[in-house]
Amino acid sequence: MSQDFIDLRSDTITRPTPAMREAIANAVVGDDVMGDDPTVIELQERTAAMLGKEAAIYMASGTMTNQIAIRLHCRPGEEFLCEANCHIYNYEQSAFAQLAGVAVRPVPGDFGVLRRDDVHDLIRPHDDHQVHTRLLALENTHNRGAGRVLPYEDVADVCQWAHENGLTTHLDGARLWNASVASGISLEKWASHFDTVSVCFSKGLGAPVGSALAGPADQIREARRHRKPYGGAMRQAGIIAAGALHALEHHLDRLSEDHRHAQILVDAIRQADGLQLQPEQVDTNIVIFLVDAQLGSAADFVAQLRQQGVRMLATATDRVRAVTHLDVSEAEVHQAGQILIDVAAGQTAAPQPATPSGLAENSY
Repeated sequence: MSQDFIDLRSDTITRPTPAMREAIANAVVGDDVMGDDPTVIELQERTAAMLGKEAAIYMASGTMTNQIAIRLHCRPGEEFLCEANCHIYNYEQSAFAQLAGVAVRPVPGDFGVLRRDDVHDLIRPHDDHQVHTRLLALENTHNRGAGRVLPYEDVADVCQWAHENGLTTHLDGARLWNASVASGISLEKWASHFDTVSVCFSKGLGAPVGSALAGPADQIREARRHRKPYGGAMRQAGIIAAGALHALEHHLDRLSEDHRHAQILVDAIRQADGLQLQPEQVDTNIVIFLVDAQLGSAADFVAQLRQQGVRMLATATDRVRAVTHLDVSEAEVHQAGQILIDVAAGQTAAPQPATPSGLAENSY
């Protein structure tokens, strides 16, 4: 890394590799609003094929792909079901209400997992007093569930329940790449249970910008129409799509390295006094742990780590998150783990207590 610190705040902070920068510099472009940017077209076709869908559309962010998917599935005044800690509900400003007039019914899950028993009686009856329930949305991997890979059998079962009961399904698969690599289950098989799927190129894959929404061709045509008023129609977008294409070609299989590096942090946390994994199981590249009050707040603990050259993220008063990614080597993760142990043991100089701004509850 070029910085003088080890940055584990998120996998969104990665920078394009030299090879990716070269691909971006040499990208063949057109006008994507006119539908003739060849690099965007190639990215969309490749993404759709990988997910086993008829078509895909490139957009600026995962928030945009998720929100346009909700607009596709729900009319104003209707509602969707989702897990209570999911990204769509917590980190997208209730855009479904602001922009599409759609209501939400959040359902508490098991670190991101929703099962048939959790939702089986939540479809509202059709009468003039109640909103219509139209959609079930899931997230895989689950950000606030510490990058949890949803159990495949539960996903298949709850989606089958949804379809049997007239609901459509959407997957926020921002890190579906991680789920596929960690589980050995193909992207297409995961996606097969969902009418639409959103995937992100700028997290673990390391591209600088962008997400894609995939699904039936007629819905993706409609999504393209919705993308315009959402401000997502871009012109020579092949410049950034080239980075995403390079990521698909070169950075997908290496996600297993990030998962392996996360286990180094897991081992360090288990050795550290006053720290506790939450949840204990870490499936992919996101590690979340609790900080005992005797060590101060999570923001205080993060401030001490930063003084020692390690950056993590306080996501609650007692909770810290660390994410491994392609810009951090195995040696650096080992170093970060030892620093974490030392800070927890009080073997480093403590900085001044963190200000409230040190708390960074966010979506990354």
